[in-house]
Amino acid sequence: MPDIVNLIIWLIAGIAGGNAAGELLKGDYDLGLGNTIARAIGGVVSALILQTMIPALRGIYFGPIIVQLIIAAAGGAVLTVIAAVVQARRR
Repeated sequence: MPDIVNLIIWLIAGIAGGNAAGELLKGDYDLGLGNTIARAIGGVVSALILQTMIPALRGIYFGPIIVQLIIAAAGGAVLTVIAAVVQARRR
C-alpha cells in the first residue's frame, strides 16, 4: 500500500502528463474536470502496476521516485489519448 506522498506525486504526474498529451492533441479536446480526474487515475494506476511488477521500485528514494514520476506521467498521457479517441468516435 503506497503512502500519501506517493499518491500525491502520482496524481500530480498523471495530471501533468495528461495535460501535455492534451496540448499535443489540440482540436476540440476538452480539458474539463472529468478529463483531469481520468488523468489522475491513469497516473495512479500505472504507478501501482509498476510497483506490483517491479517491487524494487517501491519507496520514496530518489531513483524509484523518478521512475514513478515518468511512469505516472506516461499513464496519464495514455489515458488522455484513449479518452480523446473515445470522445471523437462518439461525435
